Amino acid sequence: MQDASDNAPLRPLPFLIFGSRWLQLPLYLGLIVAQCVYVFLFLKELLHLILHAYEFTEQQIMLMVLGLIDVVMISNLLIMVIVGGYETFVSRLGLRGHPDQPEWLSHVNAGVLKVKLAMAIIGISSIHLLRTFIEASALGTPAARVTEQGVMWQTIIHVIFILSAIGIAYVDRMTHHKH
Repeated sequence: MQDASDNAPLRPLPFLIFGSRWLQLPLYLGLIVAQCVYVFLFLKELLHLILHAYEFTEQQIMLMVLGLIDVVMISNLLIMVIVGGYETFVSRLGLRGHPDQPEWLSHVNAGVLKVKLAMAIIGISSIHLLRTFIEASALGTPAARVTEQGVMWQTIIHVIFILSAIGIAYVDRMTHHKH
């Protein structure tokens, strides 16, 4: 049974406030453009890898592949923000029953989105840290691109990302159990 207020038109101020969620649409469209830039970057790096694979050392190939994985993970993060953010904060996508609907979309909310984003950021940070550790083998040589301090700070930042994600997940779980 519906409450009579369910069908009542919104007053002007609440209507304006509720309608303001559509101001986020250009932001999500901008992220789609950024996604296109990442596709271009991926293809450019992949072509570079293919064309120069015979010149590269195993370590250089590994670093390039990690770079490709990094681009894919950032692209996945963009998709989560675009699809999950739009669905959560702007409007429903109406994908029920669509065979390509992401499984996680059926239970997305602001808390779930925050946890998924935090986990994606940890994954991206892990790839960067792995690249740094691989490059650290050149420490002390003139060609070194990383320093001991750089490795230390990246490790500290990565640990902070992990602790933050644990904190976000814990708070989300606490608030979810209370409701």
